[in-house]
Order: sequence, then structure tokens, then C-alpha cells
Amino acid sequence: METIGTWWMWAGFAVFVVVAIAIDLLVMERQGAHRVTMKEALNWSLMWFSLAFVFVAILWWYLDGSQGREVANTVSMQFITGYLVEKSLSVDNIFVFLMLFSYFAVPPQYQKRALIIGIIGAIVLRTLLILAGAWLLATFHWLLYVFGAFLVITGVKMWFAAGQEPEISSNPVLKFLKKRIPITDQFDGEKLSTMVNGVKHFTPLFAVLVLIGTTDIIFAVDSIPAIFAITTDPFIVLTANIFAILGLRALYFLLADLASRFHLLAYGLALVLVFIGGKMLLIDLVKIPIGYALLVTATLIAGSIVLSLRNSSESGHGGPALGRKD
Repeated sequence: METIGTWWMWAGFAVFVVVAIAIDLLVMERQGAHRVTMKEALNWSLMWFSLAFVFVAILWWYLDGSQGREVANTVSMQFITGYLVEKSLSVDNIFVFLMLFSYFAVPPQYQKRALIIGIIGAIVLRTLLILAGAWLLATFHWLLYVFGAFLVITGVKMWFAAGQEPEISSNPVLKFLKKRIPITDQFDGEKLSTMVNGVKHFTPLFAVLVLIGTTDIIFAVDSIPAIFAITTDPFIVLTANIFAILGLRALYFLLADLASRFHLLAYGLALVLVFIGGKMLLIDLVKIPIGYALLVTATLIAGSIVLSLRNSSESGHGGPALGRKD
């Protein structure tokens, strides 16, 4: 697998992720169960966003000195484009998480722990999938066409499914859990299990965590091929993915109350997936410069957000909640 990542870059990034999660867990433990305020969510979101761009600035500086300005510019734009795509697709995750928390009536003060555990699981899962995907693409070039076709089909499905809320009660994973294990309707703080009449029962928070994990698998199948269409360098794919995931919890609390106002974002994301899938399908015929890819991606996402906010403002209320059925 060709990559700009040296062993010490991989090791350094791994240490950064572990330290970042440890600090997040430590802060969460000291704060205890509490409702995350808009100000707190905004501060954390800005911090994760800033760290991503500090990282790409350092990466650009290193590559500029070691491999030249052209390589530094290309790799940096690949990271920014991939980060933008992954961050935008993570918004779709957020609205599904919101539906899960609403369906199970998870108190706001308990949502934070569920999200951080889900994020840790997502980091491990995506690391494995990205490394496997990079090896497969390096071994079987024709898989690029499979990924491209899959992204185009997914984008079309997302377009027609925009505005439809998934039926959580009919989720096969939830049905399986209810048949196999006892689940109580009552929460016991942030515990995942509790005793009911002397019998061990799992709490709704446990069911939420399982559904968050399975949901992320579904979303990973969409988002990982999307960033491989931008670059096949596993170091850039992984770092862009992880930075997008690390800021997911803060972004959730920042956007939770504004979910309905971004009702057109699904259409923008659908077009992004179709565009990136088309780029992957044409990779051996037409080389679309990464700068153009970044411009198109940013324009589609920003345009759908602006139109969503304008539409919400003119109608006086938000549109339907964003979601998708897979």
C-alpha cells in the first residue's frame, strides 16, 4: 500500500487518538451525568475542527519540506476534501442518533456516555475497515469500479429516501435483542444493566448502544468508499475519518435542537455521493483534479445547508427530520 505515512506518523497519530479519548473520558467522568449546553458543545466542536486543520497544516509543512510543494498541496487538499465529506456524512449519523434517543426517551444527561462509547467503537471498526479496504484496492484495482457504482446507487437511494424517518420499532437488531435478552423500560443512571425483582435486565441504554454500533457499520459502508474515491492513501483516509468521528459527540449536541432545519442536506449529500462515485468510475478515463473535487463537494454541501436555512426561515418552521433507510 502506497502511503505518505511513515511508521512514526502512524504511531504519533495513534498516540494522539488515545490521549484525546482519554482526556474526553476524564472530563466526562469529572463532570458526571449532565445535560450538555449549547456553549459547551460549540466550544468542543470548534476545538475538534481546529485540531483537524492544525494537523493538516503540520502535514503540509512536513511534506513541503520532504517531498515538495506539489505533493504537499495535493495531499492537504485530499485530507480537507475527505474530512469535509466524512464530516458531512456524519451529520446523517447524528440525526439517526437523535431518533434513537427520542425513541428510547434517553434523558439528556445520559446521552453523552452513550455517544462516547459509540465513538470509540466506531474508531476501532473504521480503522479495521479502512486498512482492509486499502489492501483490497491495492490488490484488486477493479474494486474501484465496484465502490464507484455502489456510491452512485447509494446517492440515488439517499435522494429518494430524504425526509423519510426509519421505523426503529421494526429494526431487526432491536427485535433480535428483545427476543434474546430481558430489557427493562426503566433507566438506572448510566448503567447498562440492572436488577429487576432479583433478575438481571439490560437497560434501554444498552439497546441504544447496540443500535448505535450497528448503525455505524451501515454508515461506514457508505462513507469509507466515498473517501477512497478521493485518495487511496490509507493514512489520509484514516486520519480524515478519525478526525470527523472525534468531533461527532460535540456536533450532535450542537445540532440536536436544529435537526429539522437541515432538511435539505440529505439531497446535497446524495449529490456528493453520486459525484464522488462518478469520479471513481471514471478514474482511468478522466482525472478530475482534487481541487475541483473539493470545490464541487463544498459547494453542494454549503448550498444545501443555505437552502435549508432559507427554506426554514421563510416557512417559519423546519422541514422533516433527516434520515435514510438502508
